[in-house]
Amino acid sequence: MFKNFFLPIVVPAILVFAGCIKQAVPASSAPVNVELLVWESANGPDEFIKQAGEAYTSLHPNVTIKFANVGLRDSVRQIALTGPAKVGPDLFAAPHDRLGELVTNGHILPAANADSIKDNLLDACLTATTYNGVQYGYPVSAETYALFYNKVLIHESEVPKTWTSMINYIKNFDVEGKYAFLMDVGNAYYSIIFTTKGGNRLFGPDGTDTKNTNLNSESAVAGMEFFQSIRQVLSVPAADISTSLADDIFRTGNAAMYISGPWNVRRFVGAGLDIGIAPLPSLPGENTPAASFSGTRVMFVSAYSSHPDEANDFGAFLASPRMQQLRANITNTLPAIDVPTSNPYAAGFVEQLKYAFPMPSVPSMTKFWDAMNAASANIWNGANVKLELDTCNAIIVTGN
Repeated sequence: MFKNFFLPIVVPAILVFAGCIKQAVPASSAPVNVELLVWESANGPDEFIKQAGEAYTSLHPNVTIKFANVGLRDSVRQIALTGPAKVGPDLFAAPHDRLGELVTNGHILPAANADSIKDNLLDACLTATTYNGVQYGYPVSAETYALFYNKVLIHESEVPKTWTSMINYIKNFDVEGKYAFLMDVGNAYYSIIFTTKGGNRLFGPDGTDTKNTNLNSESAVAGMEFFQSIRQVLSVPAADISTSLADDIFRTGNAAMYISGPWNVRRFVGAGLDIGIAPLPSLPGENTPAASFSGTRVMFVSAYSSHPDEANDFGAFLASPRMQQLRANITNTLPAIDVPTSNPYAAGFVEQLKYAFPMPSVPSMTKFWDAMNAASANIWNGANVKLELDTCNAIIVTGN
């Protein structure tokens, strides 16, 4: 499925738009002018929506696309506030793990044009956008995280392939004023990897067992105890390696390795770093990269839209092959479908994606983040692992 993901193909804008013309299906035969409001983030996704909107309007002159900058994590909260008042968007971007919450609260519509795109979707993206057997929204990118490395500080041949080797590398790293390795240790998005040994998965194999998180299973406890042991060679409190702080440390050339995702490629390359991307090290006793969360960025059609037909058609347009190539080339992220891109950094993420699993999208995920974030930070700082994970499990399952 991934064999053509990172071929060095450059798609000229004129071909991008010409390709879309061939695939276009009119949203409506009525000459009524329609304006679709789309919420998306800045720094790349905004440019994609603007260019895609211009391409769509060239095919459907009665439909114009208006962009508004609403961050990915803010959109779910904002749609609950503005949607019922009919002052919200027609489409909005959100991470797929909020799907259950959005469906339960009635904020989104099923994907009316699901059949037109689902055969092209990556399996992880199709799974991520399906809830109770119904597909919602239109995936616009796939993502997972991997191991960035700064080629000035570490050679590709030195990049650890196991977490045990990583500890040894950190222990022996002696470049003054630099870190050997960083990750946001208080962020469950990343720390989840240490709970996955032996196929252990959050909310079970299908991510739907809300009665048992598996975060306090024997495998998870052992994995988080190993996670805690890294603190012996990386003596930094959790509060001092938050995502924003660690981003800046790596961006300024002060760390050899860092766990992050494709959203940071543009930022790090723009800062002049010579970077490589490798899969995550394997957990003790295993010989494949540690399992990471995979995420799907989804363009959802608002249940409050006055133009759901046009909104669904534009959503499907964004998931078309040419638009997926355009988005990948603008943002350096991974397409949600199997198409080649000109992104030279895709290979490492694509390799890691083979071992990733979709973040569960059950409503309980809203409790997971704060509970596991706190547990991860506390464990890193020396707290009792089993007690922290038992508490985390109880908060998510019972709310107490």
